Amino acid sequence: MAKEIPKIFEHQKVEPELYQKWEQSGLFTPKIDPQKKPYTIIMPPPNAYDQLHIGHALFVAIEDIMVRYHRLKGEPTLWLPGADHAALASQIFFEKILKEEKGLTKYDLGREEFVKQLGEHINANRELMENQLRRLGASCDWTRKKFTLDEDVSYAVRYTFKKMFDDGLLYQGERAVNWCPRCETFLSDLEVDHKESAGQLTYIKYPIKGEVDKYITVATTRPETMLGDTAVAVNPEDKRFKELVGKTVILPLMDREIPIIADEYVAMEFGTGAVKITPAHDLNDFEIGQRHNLPIISVIGPDLKMTVAAGKFKGLKTKAAATAIVEELQTQGLIEKIEPYKHAVSICERCKSALEPLLSKQWFVKIKPLADPAIKAVETGEIKFIPEHFQKVYMNWMENIHDWNISRQLWWGHRIPVYYCQNNPEHFVVSVDPVDNCPDCGGATQQDEDTLDTWFSSGLWPCTTLGWPKETADFKYFYPTTMMETAYDIIFFWVARMIMMGIYCTGKIPFEYVYFNGLVRDKHGVKISRSKGNVVDPLEMVEKYGADALRLGLLAGMAPGNDSMVSEEKIRGYRNFANKIWNAARFIQMSAGAEVDLNQIKLNPEDVKTIQEFKAVTKEATGHMDKYRFAQAGELLYEYFWHQFCDKYIESAKARLKTDQSAEATLHYILKNCLVMLHPFVPFVTEAVWQNLYSGLLLGEKWPLD
Repeated sequence: MAKEIPKIFEHQKVEPELYQKWEQSGLFTPKIDPQKKPYTIIMPPPNAYDQLHIGHALFVAIEDIMVRYHRLKGEPTLWLPGADHAALASQIFFEKILKEEKGLTKYDLGREEFVKQLGEHINANRELMENQLRRLGASCDWTRKKFTLDEDVSYAVRYTFKKMFDDGLLYQGERAVNWCPRCETFLSDLEVDHKESAGQLTYIKYPIKGEVDKYITVATTRPETMLGDTAVAVNPEDKRFKELVGKTVILPLMDREIPIIADEYVAMEFGTGAVKITPAHDLNDFEIGQRHNLPIISVIGPDLKMTVAAGKFKGLKTKAAATAIVEELQTQGLIEKIEPYKHAVSICERCKSALEPLLSKQWFVKIKPLADPAIKAVETGEIKFIPEHFQKVYMNWMENIHDWNISRQLWWGHRIPVYYCQNNPEHFVVSVDPVDNCPDCGGATQQDEDTLDTWFSSGLWPCTTLGWPKETADFKYFYPTTMMETAYDIIFFWVARMIMMGIYCTGKIPFEYVYFNGLVRDKHGVKISRSKGNVVDPLEMVEKYGADALRLGLLAGMAPGNDSMVSEEKIRGYRNFANKIWNAARFIQMSAGAEVDLNQIKLNPEDVKTIQEFKAVTKEATGHMDKYRFAQAGELLYEYFWHQFCDKYIESAKARLKTDQSAEATLHYILKNCLVMLHPFVPFVTEAVWQNLYSGLLLGEKWPLD
C-alpha cells in the first residue's frame, strides 16, 4: 500500500536505509542460469590502504549505471568488488605513518612485524572503503568480494608463476634496471616518469692508445659513471670517426683499455657524436653492451655511494663523486669544456625521486609470446575498445613491448615462490607450496626475499576473482567477463597485462569490452590532486548533496575516454533534479491518487500522443544505453522528465485530475517508467519514490515496464 511521500527528500537518512534494504534483498547476487548469458564486470580494485577519491566515484557511477541497467533488463548481472594490496604504494604510505607517528622505520620493526602491522591497517581501511562504496550506491555483490592477498588469489599467483617458469616464460637475468632509492626497489619501464632538468654537459677527452696527443671526446651529463665505462661508441655512418672504430682508448682516471665500437643507436647530433658506454648504469648502454659482448662494471651501489670498483672514489655519494672526478680530469687537462644542458631525467612514477640504473639480478617475463595473442585478440575485434581510438594506442605499445621486470625489493605483497638451497644458492626450486628442504641435497632452503610486481597479480584479476585456476561454477559461467571499465592512463599498466595473462592462463580473453573513462578535472580543467589543493571529496559531496547529485555531476558532459570537469557548484545544481523527481512524484500522489492501470481505461487523444512521444524517448534512451552512451542517455531523460513531463504534461493535466482517469493513468505510467530508466543514474531518489508509491523494489524491476 502506498505511503504518503514526505515533503522533503532527506538523502542523509534515506540513502543508507535504502542501500541496506537493497543489500539484504539478495538482488545484488546473481543466480547462475545456464539459459541466460550473464553480464559481468569485475571492479577495478581500489588500493586498499587509503580512502576513495573523486576518480573512484567516477568509475563507481559509470559501472553502477552499467550493472543496474543490465539487471533491469533481466540479465544475470555480476559486479564483483575487490581491493588491491598495492604493494609499493601501500608500503610507502605505511612507512610514512610509522615515521610521523612513532619515529620508526620498517627496519626497526623487522619484516614479519612490519607486514603484520601494515596488514592490520589495510584490513581496517578496507572496511571503511567498502562502506564508502556503499554510500556512493555501488550495487555490487558483496558475497563474492575479493582482495589480491586472499589465500585463493595468492595461490593462483604462485600457480601462474610456476606455470610461466615451467613454460620457459620466466628467466632470472642480470641487467641494468631502474632503482628507486626512496622506495628501495627496482621498477619496470612503466613505473618510470620523466622530467626536464637543468644540468650540464661535460666534454671529456679519452686518450687513444699508442697515439700521442690524440683523443676522442665524449659528452656526458653523468661524469661519475665514467669509472664504469667499458667502451666508447660512435654511429657507423659517422664519417668523422670511421678511422677510429676498432681502436682502443685509455679510460681516464682508471687507466683501463676500452674499445671504440660502432652502433646504430648512437645519435650523431648529440655532443660530439661519440658517447661513453656504461652498461651497468644506463639501460640503453646495457643493450649496447649485450650486442657487443662488453664487460659490465658496477661503480654505484643501491645506497648511491661509489663501490670498490670506483677505485679511490669509493664511498663517495654520486654527486660528490661527480664533482671530484671533474676536478681531477681538469687537473689532468682532459676536460674540453662544460656547458649548461637541459635533459630528461628518469624519476619514480610513485615518489618522484630521481632513479639510478643499477645492475641487478631480477626475474623477468618473456613478453613477446604473451603479447602476440593479445594483439590478435584486439586486431580481430574479439576484444573491443570504447572509444575505438585507444586500439591504436594499445597496438603501438604492444608491438614495441619489452620484457617485464617482475621483481620488487619490498616486504609487502606476494613473495616470489622460489626457494634457494642454502648449501648451493645456484640451485633453486619454483613451487606453489613452501619448500623447506632442497630436493638435491636435503639442506635447508631460503625463499626469495623479493615480492612480485603488483601488476602481476592485478593482471590475473578477471580470472582469479572467479576462482581460477579451479574450474568453479562462477568461473565456468561468468568467465570471460563482459566489461572492463577503467581509466585510460593505465591501458599499459593493467589492461594490456590482463589481456596477455588472461589469454595465457585460461586460453580465453578476459573480457569482451574495455570502456575507458577520462580523468576528473576541476572547473578550470586542472587535474585534481592534493598537491594542487583542488580535491573534491566524494563522500563530503554525498553528505551535503546526496549520492545522486554527485553521480550526475560526474556524468554530465562526459564522453568515453575524455576528461571531465567537476565542481561543488555543478554537484549542487544536480541536487535540484533529485528534488524535482521527488516533488513531481509527491504532486502525482496527492493530485492523481492511486495508480490506474493504463490498459483498463480509454485514453483521450492528448494522452495517447503523450505516451507515443514517451515511447520514442524510451527507445532512444535504450539505444544510447546499449551503445554505452551514458551521458547522452542521462541528458535525454533529464531533459524529458524536467521539461516535457513536469513543465508541460503535468501542467496541462492539472485541470483534468480527479475527474479524468486518462490523465491519472498517463501520469503514473510515465512516472513509473521514468523511475525505471532514471534508476541507473539516480538510484536513491528513484527507489525512495518507488517505495512510497508502488510495490516491491525498483532495483528488481524490468526495463522498460510497458
